[in-house]
Amino acid sequence: MSARGGTGPEPTTAGMNADGDAGAPGTVPGAGMNADGPAAATTAVPGAGMQADAESGVPAAGAGTAVAGAPQSRSTDIVAGPGGVMTDEVGVVTGELTLRTEYTDGQVALTVQYKDADEWYAVTGGRAALPDPAGLDAVHGIAVGLLDRPEG
Repeated sequence: MSARGGTGPEPTTAGMNADGDAGAPGTVPGAGMNADGPAAATTAVPGAGMQADAESGVPAAGAGTAVAGAPQSRSTDIVAGPGGVMTDEVGVVTGELTLRTEYTDGQVALTVQYKDADEWYAVTGGRAALPDPAGLDAVHGIAVGLLDRPEG
């Protein structure tokens, strides 16, 4: 009898694989979820925790369909926390801002503007190499989490 209170083999994988293939013993296929496709190890998508309909090899419409080298960006309204956000051009900006994370040619850059203003300012230290544009959403999410502090 297993520790789970039933009979049968003990689980050997973590995560979930919807096609019922548990993978090799002791492996963690994708460490997330893999639905309607081959094992995660053969269709890995860097930075993704979920792989759906991987057999086609074509991303879902609108998801990651950017042209190589073309700029991509994400924008979110934030409220800067105590001390504001340091920028290269004007120093600290505070209050209601719009944060933009832009990916171009292997680089990601953060800029802010006062909400509904025209001028954009580079966030000090907000530029880094990003080899895969699929990471843009993750970088933007982290930046929002760090800079959006409406409660202080």
